[in-house]
Amino acid sequence: MRRFAAAAVLAGLAFVGLATPALAHNSLVDSNPKDKASVETGPQTVKLTFDQPVQNVEGINTISVLDPQGNHWEAAPPQVDSTVVSAPVRPLGPSGVYQISWRVLSADGHPVQGQLSFTLSKAGNGTPLPADELAKFKNGAGTAQPGATEDSGGIPTWVWIVGAVVVLGAGIVFALRMGGKEEDA
Repeated sequence: MRRFAAAAVLAGLAFVGLATPALAHNSLVDSNPKDKASVETGPQTVKLTFDQPVQNVEGINTISVLDPQGNHWEAAPPQVDSTVVSAPVRPLGPSGVYQISWRVLSADGHPVQGQLSFTLSKAGNGTPLPADELAKFKNGAGTAQPGATEDSGGIPTWVWIVGAVVVLGAGIVFALRMGGKEEDA
């Protein structure tokens, strides 16, 4: 019983010692236009709302609006206002599915990215962003890539599990060895 109690106490201390504060990345909680929405007229602004404030670092936060042919429709770099990141959009052109790709600097310092889509059901008369103007939106960091998904970053969970198992195993071996010596005395 003494060995079991010593092992349990040591295991509890190991798990408490391995506990670290959760570093949660920002999560997208709302968007305008909504993901997979169908609209007759294109939005004048793309607005993304996150669960935590977004760090406002020039060149890191990006919003790209792409038509079915891959043409860009964003009109200016995104602006950050606490939890909301927005970017003006040029008047849209052809009907079809438009992709909104985004990347922001999370409150914990890690970049997160994702993608939304909406369908323009009625063609507009706008023209896409000329290729020579696209460079001013990149600011050396590039735009979020189509098909990107949220990046978890950080240390993978399995590393913490393996570390906990190793520490727990060492604690049990130590407790059993110490417990056996005390009983022999």
